[in-house]
Order: sequence, then C-alpha cells, then structure tokens
Amino acid sequence: MNIRFTLVAEGSTDAALLPILKWAVQSDPRVGQVEPSFAEPGMLPPTRIGLAERIRRALELFPADLLFVHCDADREPTATRRDEIGRAVETAMVNQMTVPVVPVRMTEAWLLIDETAIRSAAGNPRGIVALDLPRLGAIEGIADPKNVLYAALRTASESRGRRLRKFNTTAAAVLVAERITDFTPLQRLSGFNEFEGLLRSALDNLAGSSKA
Repeated sequence: MNIRFTLVAEGSTDAALLPILKWAVQSDPRVGQVEPSFAEPGMLPPTRIGLAERIRRALELFPADLLFVHCDADREPTATRRDEIGRAVETAMVNQMTVPVVPVRMTEAWLLIDETAIRSAAGNPRGIVALDLPRLGAIEGIADPKNVLYAALRTASESRGRRLRKFNTTAAAVLVAERITDFTPLQRLSGFNEFEGLLRSALDNLAGSSKA
C-alpha cells in the first residue's frame, strides 16, 4: 500500500521529524511509496485557537491517509500528551487515522544519535574536534536536548568569531535529520518504541481497510 501522511507539529524546526517518520513508515514491508507533507505552523491557525482547529486546517491543506501529530512531552508524562492529541482529533471530527509523536523531551533528542550526520550538517564533515555527545541510553534524560544539539553543531562547525555568530543552528538542526540514513538506534528509546507501536497499529488498520 502507498501512504500519504501529514505532520502537524509545534514549530517549523519540527520539520526535522519528516525523515524519521518516513523511515519508520517505509520500514513496514507492506508499504510501497510514501508521500510526506509538513503542515507549516505559519499556515495553520495560531496555537491559542487550539490543536483541533490546527488539525482540521492541516488536513484541508494536505489530505492524507495518515496523520502524525507532534507534541514534545517536556515535563509531562508522554501518556498525558497522547491523550491531549486524542481529544483534539476527536474534537476536530476528522475521522482520521492518527499517530501521536511524543518524544520524552524534545524532537532534538532523536537527532543526537549520529555524530557523522551532525558534523555533515555543520558543514565540516571531516572535523575531528570532540562533540561530547550523550550516550544513547542517556538521551531521554537530558533536560534540554535542543541546547545540547545546537552546542554540538556549533562545536562541529569549528567556526570562530563572526563566522560562528552567523552560523544558523536552526537550519543545521533540520539538516541533521536529512543526513541520518539509519534511525534504527532510536528503537532503543522508550518514547520511540511507544511511537512505533502506535504506528504499527495504524498501519494494520490501513492495511485492513485497503483489503475491505
């Protein structure tokens, strides 16, 4: 089966999730072509209007077989965020197969798994300066993974002075996801395992519907 999916996320930098989501969907042997779309936050109603309206508008702009809704857990239990997403989908009345995407902390934690990708995204793939990246098992316990990723990118660039001040860490962070070719290490993280289980159930339902 071919899958069109739409991602609704909290911020523009969460476009970094697209390569991860595409990889996860394509890992299912039943899936053929995958067509991803990112509902840019600026194209959606403001956050204060509510997640339900943002979901409804996203699907008007980007009709899809599968909807991913991202929300960082931050300091809340992942189950709390998933419940919030579920209520928003119900309120939106879109009758859409939906998979919550809830990293234990922030999206950036899932980008700390590949030193080579970070060096490449920083524009210095042959760099050798130590990046002091956290061990995989410690990634979900980092209080501010965005700060850790941005610091690693600045260090990896080996830039100084004015060049370092002009270095665009936000754009580089999105590039990290595009440079990673294998997200298998994420399967050792609890937040990603929960996501994969929900995705598998959604794909099971879509596969069943396609046979009906």
